[in-house]
Amino acid sequence: MKHTSRNQRHRSLDPGSSFTVRAAAPADAAALTRLAQRDSAHPPHAVAMLVAEVDGELRAAVPLLGGAAIADPFHRTSELLTILEARAQQLADAAAPHTVRRRRRIAVLRPKAAGGNPASE
Repeated sequence: MKHTSRNQRHRSLDPGSSFTVRAAAPADAAALTRLAQRDSAHPPHAVAMLVAEVDGELRAAVPLLGGAAIADPFHRTSELLTILEARAQQLADAAAPHTVRRRRRIAVLRPKAAGGNPASE
């Protein structure tokens, strides 16, 4: 039996491999459970996740709202995890500016406190 080192997780993907990053679907539940078992992790709960597939096989997953990533320790996944985490951050950042813009707009529209603009008195 061939022993696969956990250090393999830190190597690059094979150059000829194609991969896909996508949102997990309900149909991925069994594959996510198998992936968690391979990684000696707890099975993921019903949360929004991003997954990475290599040549059609689920290799890594990251929860969108934070939490532990899971990855197949028998394949090269460090780059996949980096990509998944970066994409999850992009999605979080895309949701955040709306809140930041709204706070700025409210601050501009709000009258200044005492000691404000004397011309408006």
